[in-house]
Amino acid sequence: MSSQNVTFKNKNGHLLKGKLELPSDQEPHNYALFAHCFTCNKNYFAVKNICNALTQQGYGVLRFDFTGLGESEGDFEDSNFSGNVDDLLQAVEFLRLKYKEPSLLIGHSLGGAAVLFAAKELSSVKAVATIAAPSKANHLVHLLKDDLKEINDEGSAEVNIGGRPFKIKKQFLEDIEDKQLKTILPDLDKPLLILHSPQDAIVEIKNAEEIYLAARHPKSFISLDGADHLLTNTRDSIYAGSMIGNWASRYIEISEKIELTTNFEVVAKLGAEGFTTQMQAGDHGFIADEPVKVGGKNLGPSPYDYISAGLAACTSMTIQMYARRKNWIIDSVETHINYAKDYSTDCENCEDISAKIDTFSREIIIKGDLDKAQLDKIILIADKCPVHKTLTTPTQVITTVIKE
Repeated sequence: MSSQNVTFKNKNGHLLKGKLELPSDQEPHNYALFAHCFTCNKNYFAVKNICNALTQQGYGVLRFDFTGLGESEGDFEDSNFSGNVDDLLQAVEFLRLKYKEPSLLIGHSLGGAAVLFAAKELSSVKAVATIAAPSKANHLVHLLKDDLKEINDEGSAEVNIGGRPFKIKKQFLEDIEDKQLKTILPDLDKPLLILHSPQDAIVEIKNAEEIYLAARHPKSFISLDGADHLLTNTRDSIYAGSMIGNWASRYIEISEKIELTTNFEVVAKLGAEGFTTQMQAGDHGFIADEPVKVGGKNLGPSPYDYISAGLAACTSMTIQMYARRKNWIIDSVETHINYAKDYSTDCENCEDISAKIDTFSREIIIKGDLDKAQLDKIILIADKCPVHKTLTTPTQVITTVIKE
């Protein structure tokens, strides 16, 4: 799995921040959008576990912070449930413009209610999954029962939910009171998966029953038996993500994964469009791509990233091999690489682009109890790494073209 930091604006111009999780060995066959719970953010560990489980099945998954939460701009106190739905729609638009519209929506708790409202406006969405979702958007009100009088009398109040303070305005309560799932579920013409725990003490299991009864077929229910509302047990969140991916595969189109075979050590295959390249090295599959600024989708490392990665990996391995033979204790070796084309320091015609040479800048961080003489030896050993030698000695590439 790989991830990218992404940003997009909501309809009020606030910058929303998210993470796009991608499979490491293929271009995503579909994209999914995840909506977190009322008191969570995109980096809550259960959210990450669910997204990771989906990327392992070939999905690309966008998780982001709603307005005023996590790293996103805006004031939470001025947000409301309708604003969350609008944020979801803007996230869909971002995926449409930069990657591909999501075919799967997933929402946890109040985020589950939000994806149901968003889904009815999105033709690209082929399936919806909710986790511990309330059957009524105003379910949150019961958590605020001790503060309702102050909110209604004063217009707002600072409340404590899940151990965190939030300022809730009266307009928030008025907004969710107006959003009734029972009015949209009978007409939501999309497959629905409901995941819920019988032991959920925050949103009771009867909410799942009410959603199930109100929704039209096809609809499915999976019991998260033993889980709590926030899926704090890692096994529960991984299980939820895996089951969602398997269930959704029945309703979304998944192109057959390219299986590359070769008698050579490495093979790379690129189709007629874009730069996302399927690769296979021995038993290991992965992808390469180019940055967006040069027309790629940035779904994987660039070819030069792979060269730098090979040098970094080989350097760390070579140093540790040598240290182990010498019985030197090195806790870890970090090799950091930058690549660029730089002018040769002694060139006479630096204005000539041909005078530039390929330059790898390498920084090695050693964690271990070594003296200066040992560290000096490490520098010499790093230069003997096989990939280093390959890059700094004459090399030939013998090419044969075969037309099929």
